[in-house]
Amino acid sequence: MTYQEMFSKARGMLAGADVSGIREHLAYQFNITGEAQGVFYIEVKDGALQVEPYEYQDRDALFTCSADTLFKLASGKTDPVGAVLLGKLKVEGNIDKALKLKAIIASV
Repeated sequence: MTYQEMFSKARGMLAGADVSGIREHLAYQFNITGEAQGVFYIEVKDGALQVEPYEYQDRDALFTCSADTLFKLASGKTDPVGAVLLGKLKVEGNIDKALKLKAIIASV
């Protein structure tokens, strides 16, 4: 899988997320490792979601994982806490805000 294919799939999966009830600003950067290596970010602002193929310097949290882990997390096949404990997912930054990503993914 190329970076473009991975990003397109990730953007498509997240496009249906219902973030209309989220009034705080959330910004997450994903560093994808392995075959589809690259960077993208998710931003929730004023109840709207953006997914862009860039770095986000003023992010709340940074997630590092493979594309395979990302899609398993997004589909609910892998628990985020378990992925962290197994070393498949690294999380840096504001943990309280990072945990809110689970609700965004669940709303898809």
